[in-house]
Amino acid sequence: MGNCSTRAGVWAAAFLCCGLAASTSAQGKDDLPQAPVPNALKLPGGVAVQRPTPWAFPLGLDDAIDRGEKHNLQMLLVIQNERIVGGELLTVKNNLLPSLTASGALEAQQINLAALGFKGTSLAEFGIDPATFPTIVKVNTAEAQISLTQQLFNLPAYYLYRSAQKATVAANFSTLNVQGGVTLGVGTQYLLALADASLIENARALEKADQVAYQQAKDSHDAGVGTNLDVLRAQVQLQTQQQAVINSENAFAKDKIALNRMIGLPVDQEITLTDTAPYAEFAELPLTDAMRLAFQRRKDLLSLQAQLDVAIQAQKAVKTERLPTLAFDGYYGVLGQVGTFYHGVFAATGKISVPVFQEGQLRGEGEVAQAQVIALRQQIESLKVSIEWQIRSAMLDVQSSNELVKVAKSNVDLATQELRDASDRFAAGVDDNLPVVQAQAVLAQAQSRLVQTLYQYNQSKLTLARNTGVVESQYKVYLGR
Repeated sequence: MGNCSTRAGVWAAAFLCCGLAASTSAQGKDDLPQAPVPNALKLPGGVAVQRPTPWAFPLGLDDAIDRGEKHNLQMLLVIQNERIVGGELLTVKNNLLPSLTASGALEAQQINLAALGFKGTSLAEFGIDPATFPTIVKVNTAEAQISLTQQLFNLPAYYLYRSAQKATVAANFSTLNVQGGVTLGVGTQYLLALADASLIENARALEKADQVAYQQAKDSHDAGVGTNLDVLRAQVQLQTQQQAVINSENAFAKDKIALNRMIGLPVDQEITLTDTAPYAEFAELPLTDAMRLAFQRRKDLLSLQAQLDVAIQAQKAVKTERLPTLAFDGYYGVLGQVGTFYHGVFAATGKISVPVFQEGQLRGEGEVAQAQVIALRQQIESLKVSIEWQIRSAMLDVQSSNELVKVAKSNVDLATQELRDASDRFAAGVDDNLPVVQAQAVLAQAQSRLVQTLYQYNQSKLTLARNTGVVESQYKVYLGR
């Protein structure tokens, strides 16, 4: 009866929903609110696929770097690698901890004594009637016990544990090193997109000026005071500038696609860059201070040093393999027939192990461990030399690009004044539009050069921050934001 009433309630709710749907559709589909579209698609296995939004996503430089550090594939992979190293540390640590295991068992046995060679007639000698003694015996037993295993003295296992601890430190530095690379990559790509956006603005501004110059040349020709050559020249310049706008827009669109890929956004997600290209002169660090900072903060150097510690601890473990090891193994429990008296059982075993004839293996492991230590020390020394070269190169780039920005700004001002004078002469009828076209070309080149040098200056400062090991935490300081 309850099932029938429940089924009737379900049908009643269904009819009610159908009636509401029919009345709503009669009112018009335009009155319905839009269903929310989820921004992320969940796939089996906990994988989330980001979906584009129908609106432009506002994106600043800080937001882009933050998203890159959270969603970039390199960061996701190195974080999982750090988790793997942490799991291996727990596995190695367990070798030094006591292993305690609880177990229980029920056992049913049926023993054929006759098949084992037992003869009931032999019981008559003891005054026992063989007919009263069954040859098939059934035994049901129950057992519960706790087992303990403990390493009492095992130096190789201890040094392997210390090596695993150093490995977690190296993995953490590797994660931070990748984070710095992602910060540099995302910041550089964002600055490149800003540079292309500035090129689009400059190209469109010149296109408008070319449109005005073309209209002036056409009006002068129609009035009989201009030549057809001026009209053709202005039209060619206008179309050339239109091509420059198309090329700049195409480069800007591809830069946004690359930026979306780096920060984990869908490639077809439309974004709006909310920041502008920064310009601030950077107070240079002395080379000695920059080198000292790099040796303290460079994550790749710190990771190599941590890997050296790992190899040294592993080498110690190999050297101590010749020493004896001492371990304890035992258990305590109860055992008895089901339903009867249970009695305690136990065993305690102390074990000492001494390697007797493993010299070839031990020497081979020692050679491998020593070679790893030497190789890592050579890599560290080589990296220190590379760091000095990288910092010197980055400082030279910062100095030269800063001077280039100043010269490029001056060139833009001069080219703007030249174009203004040429336009005034052409408008007054003193000269044809050839100087105007030439001045526009010079201005376009000067503006493009200014955008490029400003991008190079900011990029060189980010590179310097990366080479000193502080880009992930101090990129704002280096950019002057």
